[in-house]
Amino acid sequence: MATILIVGASRGIGLETVKAAIVAGHDVRAFSRSAADMPGNYARLHKIAGDARSRTDIKKALHGADVVVETLGVSSLHDVAFGTTLFSTATRELVAAMKTTGVKRLIAVTGAGAGNSRGHITPLYDYLLYPAFLQRLYRDKDIAEDIIMRSGLEWTIVRPVLLTNRPANGLYKALPDMKDWHGGITSRGNVADFLLNQIEDRSMIGETPLLVG
Repeated sequence: MATILIVGASRGIGLETVKAAIVAGHDVRAFSRSAADMPGNYARLHKIAGDARSRTDIKKALHGADVVVETLGVSSLHDVAFGTTLFSTATRELVAAMKTTGVKRLIAVTGAGAGNSRGHITPLYDYLLYPAFLQRLYRDKDIAEDIIMRSGLEWTIVRPVLLTNRPANGLYKALPDMKDWHGGITSRGNVADFLLNQIEDRSMIGETPLLVG
C-alpha cells in the first residue's frame, strides 16, 4: 500500500480518487483549500487544508508521500471564459516541492484537447467547443503539461475525454498512441480507477494517454 497525496481532492476526479484509494487500503492525504469540508472520516484519510499554489503548503503535505496525484480543476465560469493560471502556477510549485522532498512519482490529470491531443478528438470539439469556449483555459493546461514533461520526475499525464458522474465500471481504454486518439465519454470513477492503477503499473511513465470509455 502507498501513501498518496491527492492535490485537488475535494471534488470531481480528486474526490473519486480519494474514495477509491481508501477502499483500496492506501493512506490518503487529501489536499484542498476546502479539505475540512470533505465528507467521510477514515483512519487512513488525512485531510489537509492548503493552497496548491503555495510551495510551503505543498511541501508540508509531501513529506513521507510515495506518489502525487494532481487533479486540479476550476468551477468558475469566469476562469473558463477568461482563463486562469491555476494549473501552471500550482504545477510549477508542486514540481519544485517534489524535487526538494525527493518524491518522484507524479500522476497528473489535464484533459482531452490538451497538448498534442488537440485536433484528435472530434470535429465538434476541435473546431467549435475548443476555440469558442476552452482555449483560454487549456492554454494554461498546456503550460502545466510542459512543466511536468521537463521536470525529470516519473510522470504520467492523463487526458480523460468528456466526463460523467457514473460509477467506475472498468470498461475504459488508455490510449497512449496518437493514431488511436478519438473522442467519447468516460466516468470520473473510471478515471480514478486508472489513476490508482498507475501507482503500481509503471508502463505509462512518460506517456500522455487519452482515457476513453
